[in-house]
Amino acid sequence: MAKILIVDDHPAIRMAVHMLLKQDGYHILAEVDNGVDAIAMVKINRPDIVILDIGIPQLDGIEVIKRIKLLDMGTKILVLSAQSTHHVMVRCFQAGADGFLSKLDDLLLLKDAILKIEKKQRYFPREVIAGARHAHAVDREDLLSTLSSRELSVLLQICQGQTNKQIAESMLLSEKTVSTYKTRLMKKLNITNIIDLVSLARRQKLL
Repeated sequence: MAKILIVDDHPAIRMAVHMLLKQDGYHILAEVDNGVDAIAMVKINRPDIVILDIGIPQLDGIEVIKRIKLLDMGTKILVLSAQSTHHVMVRCFQAGADGFLSKLDDLLLLKDAILKIEKKQRYFPREVIAGARHAHAVDREDLLSTLSSRELSVLLQICQGQTNKQIAESMLLSEKTVSTYKTRLMKKLNITNIIDLVSLARRQKLL
């Protein structure tokens, strides 16, 4: 059976995924709660599959996907995230993820997703795969494509009503750094207040 690394900063999610997959005979190599440790564990243990949340501290999930794929070890990446908008799924697809499953879906679907990506198939909603050939054109037209992965992560949390302190704690940053990210977001998107920022995110199908 496949060797699996679980990357999520929520202990309850890690435990649920671990128990579910262990019942099916999968070998769980390790569990980590941040992007930096995820990369290190992949290099050391060479897992077959990484189950990855993208809203993780230290190094966000999109960047983790890119770095793992650059290692060229054949590791498959299945994103398991509560951030399941079309835009986020497209970003994961473009970064090289092999599949995407929302945390709002039945966790039993994990088994189906793993089986599919083990067969070298992509596990994404049809509209994401169908639009992949136009990904570069979409990027050029999409204001949000100007944002870095870290900036996008901050934006998502702002739109979810998180305070600077809450965002700082979840991303292991200082409140001052979060404030700097907010200022940078406003400047890049030519917006002067949070209400307009949330409105833009909705128009761009981020929410």
